[in-house]
Amino acid sequence: MTTKHKDVSERLKKVKPSLYKEVKVILDINKQERHIRGGEATKRKYEMTSAK
Repeated sequence: MTTKHKDVSERLKKVKPSLYKEVKVILDINKQERHIRGGEATKRKYEMTSAK
């Protein structure tokens, strides 16, 4: 866990719960979508190497 993630997931919850709830929604969406972005990046990488 990075310091940034720890700040957002643990410390912000204690410091400002209302902001934590907003940020958590965004982080949860990002977590659900990141495998798609990773797959797209890998696809582009191999398309670039096969085009050479």
